[in-house]
Amino acid sequence: MQLYLVTDESACLGRDMFWVVEEAVKGGVTMVQLREKFLETRAFIERAKRMKDLLAPYNVPLIINDRVDVVLACDAEGVHVGQSDIPYSMLKDLLPDEKIIGLSAENRKHILEAETMDLTYLAVSPLFATHSKTDHSEPWGMEGLKWVREHSKHPLVVIGGLNAENTKDAVKNGADGIAVISAICSAESPYEAAKYLKALIINQ
Repeated sequence: MQLYLVTDESACLGRDMFWVVEEAVKGGVTMVQLREKFLETRAFIERAKRMKDLLAPYNVPLIINDRVDVVLACDAEGVHVGQSDIPYSMLKDLLPDEKIIGLSAENRKHILEAETMDLTYLAVSPLFATHSKTDHSEPWGMEGLKWVREHSKHPLVVIGGLNAENTKDAVKNGADGIAVISAICSAESPYEAAKYLKALIINQ
């Protein structure tokens, strides 16, 4: 979970998304979430299978955003859900025990509710304001992240506005990993961007 890439084809600036992801993985990305809000189910499954095949040689887990059916169809390593998606109790019934479950937390109530859940990680969202996530609550900021670290038992991934300038502070203030979209997908070299961010994370 150290360096978690969330895909966004529009952020790849016209380049092939699979090329961007592979370059990023070569540079140090440790987990990839396939996020597709508009694809029909069959197309989503086909894309997920292709992504899983790409990631398998690198031993990088594939996480599917929201769609448990896609997780099961392509045998992805896990699912990421928001608070308004499928309930946690149903996830546990539907998914094999070894699957990764990540949950977004946008306010203090979400953090405290998550304490009763057996999650792989909790996504603190958004840490900062960002153009890619406009339908969320007020940003947590660093002080909010400190509060979450004090009140959560889960590994924490922060998402929203993470980049080379603020990654170190996020890790110092309690993040176990960072999730990014444009910081890698829109970089001139996804490989170099991932390599640099990974170095910032591990050299703490």
